[in-house]
Amino acid sequence: MELHDSVRSVVGDRTAKVLRTGLGIETVEDLLRHYPRRYAERGQLTDLDELEIDEHVTVMAEIAKVSSRPMKGRRGTILEVEVTDGRRRLTLTFFNQAWRERELVVGRVGLFSGKVSLFNRTRQLAHPDYVLVSATEGDLADSPEAAAEAAEAFAAGLIPVYPATGALPSWKVAKCIQAVLDPLDAIAEPLPEDLLERRGLVGLDQAFRLIHQPNSRPDVAVARARLLFEEAYLLQVELARRRAAASALEAVPRVAVPGGVLEAFDARMPFTLTAGQIEVGDTVTQDLARRHPMHRLLQGEVGSGKTMVALRAMLTVVDSGGQAALLAPTEVLAQQHHRSITAMLGPLAERGLLGGADVGTRVALLTGSQGTSARKQAMLEAVSGDAGIVVGTHALLEERVAFFDLGLVVVDEQHRFGVEQRAALTAKGATPPHVLVMTATPIPRTVAMTVFGDLEVSTLTELPVGRSPITTFVVPSGDKPHFLERAWQRVREEVGAGHQAFVVCPRIGAAESDEMEVPVDDAADDEARRPPLAVLDVAPELVAGPLAGLRVEVLHGRMVPEAKDDVMRRFSTGEVDVLVATTVVEVGVDVPNATVMVVLDADRFGVSQLHQLRGRIGRGSAVGLCLLVTELSEGVPARGRLDAVAATTDGFELSRIDLESRREGDVLGASQSGRRSSLRLLSVLRDEDVIVAAREDAGALVAEDPTLEHHPALRAALDAELDPDRADYLEKA
Repeated sequence: MELHDSVRSVVGDRTAKVLRTGLGIETVEDLLRHYPRRYAERGQLTDLDELEIDEHVTVMAEIAKVSSRPMKGRRGTILEVEVTDGRRRLTLTFFNQAWRERELVVGRVGLFSGKVSLFNRTRQLAHPDYVLVSATEGDLADSPEAAAEAAEAFAAGLIPVYPATGALPSWKVAKCIQAVLDPLDAIAEPLPEDLLERRGLVGLDQAFRLIHQPNSRPDVAVARARLLFEEAYLLQVELARRRAAASALEAVPRVAVPGGVLEAFDARMPFTLTAGQIEVGDTVTQDLARRHPMHRLLQGEVGSGKTMVALRAMLTVVDSGGQAALLAPTEVLAQQHHRSITAMLGPLAERGLLGGADVGTRVALLTGSQGTSARKQAMLEAVSGDAGIVVGTHALLEERVAFFDLGLVVVDEQHRFGVEQRAALTAKGATPPHVLVMTATPIPRTVAMTVFGDLEVSTLTELPVGRSPITTFVVPSGDKPHFLERAWQRVREEVGAGHQAFVVCPRIGAAESDEMEVPVDDAADDEARRPPLAVLDVAPELVAGPLAGLRVEVLHGRMVPEAKDDVMRRFSTGEVDVLVATTVVEVGVDVPNATVMVVLDADRFGVSQLHQLRGRIGRGSAVGLCLLVTELSEGVPARGRLDAVAATTDGFELSRIDLESRREGDVLGASQSGRRSSLRLLSVLRDEDVIVAAREDAGALVAEDPTLEHHPALRAALDAELDPDRADYLEKA
């Protein structure tokens, strides 16, 4: 049997179907790489505090109490069994199965498997599978053979506990793995022998056997070290190959000229660049002057001046006779960029027009909801080259949109775009354009080396002079409703002092499937939460209540572009006191006079998203105030994340918290990396040393053997990880 064989021939059609549909397992290798989540150990009970609602779990616990009672309103009985880890208890519920009371005896220890749910605020497993084990015997609810196997495994000391499903509990997964391990043929070693020796790693075959059939904790550690490094190494080899391939491409060098538009812009700039902006700007200038495409990620705190660095790069390209395209995820942000770039350039953005500068360019705006005339004009300016800078949304990606000489692609808030979308824009250049992607969500170093491992990374940490600090408080409206009243008073006080305010809601309202954020599922209990608050409901309540007499307007994604632009223009000029909006204001909105933000149902937003939102205030000389309103009580995880946001304005620290709360596997999903599956063992937050070492080794190997001609097993492993469709997808990244 070989790794690429189907599991069907070993486990049968029925079990193979369950493995495929429930766990995504199709091949022998898929099954062997379905690693244990943890290991149950004789004498060690599972910490029941670790259980999460809706998770399929397998726990080792002791039976503490058994009781039976009749059902209410219908015939039959309910058997309730309480199991304990010595501190906490978990309820097992069986319907019309009173006979189980004979074997589920107080004092017995067992493995219990099922889906965690809540009933009457108590965690329970309904109709769980189980294996009862002791030092000398074992009993299984449905199979004497499995009972004997479980008893033998228990006596051995370590029992692998696997991610499982309701139809396939952990011990049945273990049985499937045992069935493929025994007849497995010799495995081709994908990692170079000298690498294994230098890093002190065991071979792949031994690693598989030790992680699934360990005799001791040291066995597990040896296996994990090998498999963890392999995961990091394969990823870094692929990223090194991509960097090498990008370096081999030919691009047109883009250099500013004396007396050009960049020089003219710098001369009229009303403020001084920060040291960080100057340093990163010089790096980008050097990249643009090279004969291979720049692929750079520019990250920085909200308000650190990334757009200014990008604008100077765009003007450098314009000076060289080329064009730059700025891709934004929303129309509000695209309009904001167009408005601010045009304002900063002044006469330099009106070349060829009455009053325009002799040296300059045009700035075109292209969005999906523009009128026919405006769209045609923008497309004409792009294809003719009259517009040196073209700002737009996804409309830039349309096939009929063409450029005269696209030399630079700038992608703002890059995580909002898929690989295919970015590739569609860069393909519009006659030669490969330079690429600069920007994010205001700071990225931990190890994430930058994995998700964005093919990009060079620059970071802006210094805020421009004049930016004011932001103070953040959690407002517990559920426990202390008078705190919310005080929040609205603070809004009135800020408006009374001549400032403006944002109120952010998760939804638009009026029975839509709109910009609703993904709700947090770890609420206080099992009671259904009310629907998230909506802009169209909240705004009239504020006008009629706590904010009566103030000039209140709404902004959301369903408004037509002209209406959105009008509201933002009037808010920017101070004609609107309070803007009630969805997350359309998350990025790109720059109103220095806005000093206070109230985020309603703040627990329904992600950590990084809240950090982005509060970056809309404190952009002037006055101190910013952000109020995170929640009904959740202390102790609930989602409430804890709000406390974390209130405790720091360090975006890098918050990004770590955000990644931890979202589970790291999402970080390397197909939408970002093109990999077949999410992370298995590697933690981009915890395993920095492994990632750094793997990157170093991978870079050295690819430098010597770019095509992996002398490492066929390694190339085969990468080919297996990236099938042709996924390889093409990843290449376009």
